[in-house]
Amino acid sequence: MNTPKIGFAKERIRLPLDKILPVRVIKDPEKSVSRYPSIVSSIREIGVIEPLMVYPQQKGTEGFYLLMDGHLRLHALRELGIAEVDCLVAIEDESFTYNARISRLSPIQEHGMIVKAVKDGVPPERIAAALHKNMKDIKGRINMLNGISQETVDMLKDKQIGQSTLQILRRVKPSRQIEIAELMVSANNYSRGYAEALLLGTPKDMLVDPGAPRLRARVSREELARMEMEMETLEREYKVAEDKYSENMLNLTVLLGYVRRLLGNAKIVKFLGTRHAEMLAEFERIAASDGV
Repeated sequence: MNTPKIGFAKERIRLPLDKILPVRVIKDPEKSVSRYPSIVSSIREIGVIEPLMVYPQQKGTEGFYLLMDGHLRLHALRELGIAEVDCLVAIEDESFTYNARISRLSPIQEHGMIVKAVKDGVPPERIAAALHKNMKDIKGRINMLNGISQETVDMLKDKQIGQSTLQILRRVKPSRQIEIAELMVSANNYSRGYAEALLLGTPKDMLVDPGAPRLRARVSREELARMEMEMETLEREYKVAEDKYSENMLNLTVLLGYVRRLLGNAKIVKFLGTRHAEMLAEFERIAASDGV
């Protein structure tokens, strides 16, 4: 097994900002990038956590470094009047490599970091300032998993699921939370609207408060009962289709390989071309495809 190649030097270096050359211009990030105020607040409160990625310049520009990743951070540092910053030095000049592999924190992971920081003694007010959020938002993030089962949290911890969707999950019992989470993961849909649709199809005995209205608009009992039945049917059909998907994909892969082997036989191709030209054309179309 080959050892993965390290893309940057192991030691950080500290560089003056005037020695860092950006590869793109940042214009009015306050208006164009929603997370920019959070970046400025975070740097102001606790400094730069993630170092900038740079690449050394040569051929008459020794001492200067090309900025590969961190343009918003560099802009924020200049705005705050900070003169130097820690950097990692890239081994190869491939700016796309670093941005392409960034994995943003999910809301649940961010919740875990905030809760840990509070337990470690960091005042919530300082966290709010660092994230450029108000205290109400920070308290909401701290309490966002209240009423959510641990099994559901484990399934959704790396998903981009919002607080409003989690509010819907709180309205159903833990076993139903798990079912809804499974459907969300399968459909790759974590929106509030989808959660509300699944809430609508939840039987009363699976609700935390059966007497609470499930829809803002007025719906008759007959219509609600029909919707519940339709949602239950859709869920069953979806799970059956999901169970069959892997088996069908395997069968299609095997059949695709078989068709390609047939067309690799000159005698078979000649026979089909003479007797069944339309069938041959269809086989060739299938063989040329990349699968499903």
